[in-house]
Amino acid sequence: MPSPAGRVKSGSGRNGTAPGRGDAGESRGADRPRPAPPGLRIRGRWPASCPAPRPLWWRGDELTRGDDRIVRDLILGTAGHIDHGKTALVRALTGVDTDRLPAEKQRGITIDLGFAALDLGGARLGLVDVPGHERFIRNMLAGATGFDLALLVVAADDSVMPQTREHLEILRLLGLRSGLVALTKCDLAAPDWLDLVSEDVRALVAGTFLEGAPILRTSSATGEGIDALRAALADAVLALPDRAEEDRPFRMAIDRCFTVAGHGTVVTGTVVSGSVAVGDEVDWLPEGRPVRVRGLHRHDRAADRIARGSRAAINLAGVHHTEIRRGQELASPGFLRPSTVLSASVRASTDAPRPIRHRGRYRVHLGTAEVAASVVVFDGPELAPGSEGLVQLFLSERVVAEHGQPFVIREESPPWTLGGGRILQPVAARIRRRDLDGRGRLVRLSSDAPIERAGAALSSYRLEPWTDHDLARDAGLSPGEVGRIVSEAREAGELVDLPTGPRRSVRLTRAYLAELEDRVVRAVERLHRRNPRLSGVRRSSVLGELSDLRSESLVAALIDRLDAARRLSATDRTVSIAGYQPQLTQAERRLKNELLEAHRGAGFAPPLASELAENAGQRAAIVPELLDLLAEEGHLAPVEPRALYLDPEADAELRRRVVGRLSSEGSTMTMADLRDLLRTSRKYAVPIGEYLDRVGLTLRDGDLRRLGPAASGADDARP
Repeated sequence: MPSPAGRVKSGSGRNGTAPGRGDAGESRGADRPRPAPPGLRIRGRWPASCPAPRPLWWRGDELTRGDDRIVRDLILGTAGHIDHGKTALVRALTGVDTDRLPAEKQRGITIDLGFAALDLGGARLGLVDVPGHERFIRNMLAGATGFDLALLVVAADDSVMPQTREHLEILRLLGLRSGLVALTKCDLAAPDWLDLVSEDVRALVAGTFLEGAPILRTSSATGEGIDALRAALADAVLALPDRAEEDRPFRMAIDRCFTVAGHGTVVTGTVVSGSVAVGDEVDWLPEGRPVRVRGLHRHDRAADRIARGSRAAINLAGVHHTEIRRGQELASPGFLRPSTVLSASVRASTDAPRPIRHRGRYRVHLGTAEVAASVVVFDGPELAPGSEGLVQLFLSERVVAEHGQPFVIREESPPWTLGGGRILQPVAARIRRRDLDGRGRLVRLSSDAPIERAGAALSSYRLEPWTDHDLARDAGLSPGEVGRIVSEAREAGELVDLPTGPRRSVRLTRAYLAELEDRVVRAVERLHRRNPRLSGVRRSSVLGELSDLRSESLVAALIDRLDAARRLSATDRTVSIAGYQPQLTQAERRLKNELLEAHRGAGFAPPLASELAENAGQRAAIVPELLDLLAEEGHLAPVEPRALYLDPEADAELRRRVVGRLSSEGSTMTMADLRDLLRTSRKYAVPIGEYLDRVGLTLRDGDLRRLGPAASGADDARP
């Protein structure tokens, strides 16, 4: 027997074109909804003539309804083809007409998102009514952010239609796990036809989160099944697991913005995590500007605080309404970071008309944002329908996200839904296809184990400073999990605080710290190979070898750590591999001794390095290195490196004479005074004076010199 979908009446709008009657069925007089019953307090049993909604709170035989018993806020979203009666069903449940735009009233179809509230006693549902026309799928996707429950609506006179299938697939891609099905306009179909439609629906939802879900037969015109639908919703709410928020950071994706006279900018959206209160400061993203919450409304009532699972209207100070658009977000300060590169796991829809191609251009729907993106597939040229894989998304504009956040990928033209997935790295750097370490990190980020995800996120930070908010965002952790994991990692030595200053430190994983230490050791080894005659290499040379680190304090901290571990031997100026000995030939050792002897007894007029090199003949090229080696070993004092050196005894005498000459208060000295003090020529006095300034023994003030800060540490040179 052919299915009802193949025997529908003409003119029903089943091809997705704008029909004569609306998505909500407003123009059909026979389908006018009856007024929704008001909130109740009922004692005794529910009337036998009405299917009783399962109460969420009982006091003996008393069912209580009212705000005083509401404990959970949840979001219920509709889904389904155009003209299947979604808006009329919402109106029958709540008494609210969610079609608010003049164009919606005029054309009789839902164009943009509509909102209402339904009180179930122990829970309050924020209803999001989405458009069913294929041209408005982007609006449907914007409204689907934060759904806890889905209500798939199928008209009994049309059965399953194209957008029924597409909406269901979108809900599956967004990770919905609970919901039910409502057959609408049942007053227009015969019982045997309704049985056939129900079979069509069961076949459609097989293998999805709606498999086995109740299929409620309703009519907004006659009120048939409306009470049963409320009861089924109450059961579905009870079946939902408690979602432990643990004071998670606040997030709300903006779906509308407008201005209210006397109040200013107002934005609306679904609070997907955390809570916000009047007076709080939040980040407006991706702009990154702080804004202040002036007022809050939930379901048309003022509130002091609004938490996850609520539809919220937030009055903002610090931003003009013309600056805000759908797709932007509000979040706790410091929680989200804008990015144009995201790493993700993606599944191509089984019924997708074409694969997701490597480097293909698509539309990515994330939160309430819709952004053009290029998709890089790591394995192979494409993701075939039904397959899964790791990808990176390169976006045309900045967005904000967190680990585990769902998204949908659609073709730009024609606008088909091709697949979707979950964010693994909300702030990512480019990973090349041959980068096995980077791809392995994504595999670890897709793990169900929080400690595995945390380790992968921490390893990606490397030298980048991070906060607990960052780790919560990048590993999909609650604040409580972050504190526990960080504490355990410190105790186990997996996370190390490396001091880089008196009040500064950088947090590194043990593995990355070991990698940095190995890089420092390899850099020193390279410098030893280039300068085999030197007993140590300059710290500045090591920094030059590690220029990508761009932090002198970090390199110094690593050297000090390696010195303490006896892998390196370090002084204030030089570094060497522990136990390293200069590689000198017998001839070079003899020349080294000759250079040392040339300085002994020379006083303040030693031979210049150029003169020593000239006297060395064919060995002239190694004279500068040998002089540096003598200086590093403490056998010579470098007055002017590779130009002029003093014997240590002459250097000590120099300091004694200068301190003695300038020790009286207010004493100064000219260059001529220094020359006469040392009984040498200007040729030597000038570089010696600059040397004294450099080591801090003197301070130059024009042509005069006075005692410098280093003089207090000099030997007492007074007569």
